Amino acid sequence: MPQRSIGVAIEVPQPYGADLQDWRRRLGDPSAERIPPHVTLLPPTAATDDELVAIEEHLTEIAADEFPFEMQLRGTGTFRPVSPVTFVAVAAGIAECERLESRVRTGPLAREIRFNYHPHVTVAHDVEDAALEQGFRALSGYEASFRVWGFSLFEQGDDRVWRPQRDYTFGNVSPLSPDARDRPFLPSW
Repeated sequence: MPQRSIGVAIEVPQPYGADLQDWRRRLGDPSAERIPPHVTLLPPTAATDDELVAIEEHLTEIAADEFPFEMQLRGTGTFRPVSPVTFVAVAAGIAECERLESRVRTGPLAREIRFNYHPHVTVAHDVEDAALEQGFRALSGYEASFRVWGFSLFEQGDDRVWRPQRDYTFGNVSPLSPDARDRPFLPSW
């Protein structure tokens, strides 16, 4: 049976997403056009169509039990020398991301991970050291805050572009409710 490559993430809302994607382009990251700025909850994972039914039910149950939270991105970090990555750090919302990641990676998505989970937004990956350092320094004072209303299931297309397939809103918060007036997350696709 054919397999798809899926992932689960919190997409960084606008205008911050466009700004961070622009930085990824400027730093020469070849993935800038294929991967929207996000905080990963489940890295690329193979799944069949049959498995997707159980995965979507699993993600729906998780989202129903969660509540919106504030996320703050602030400053930069790097995974060098282990991995050639420079990122914008998650400064607030870390515990919520850790809880979500551990819940997502159960049931039909149970899997071992290679490295300990560390929520972040990649701005440069697999580029020259000079570009990694440029991103690290240029974005060291970066700050953005927004409310997280849910997460999305992404799928990588044949063109290697990651696209959201389904959004999962936390709890009983409707995107149209008065509480969500200023809702920067879960845009209409």
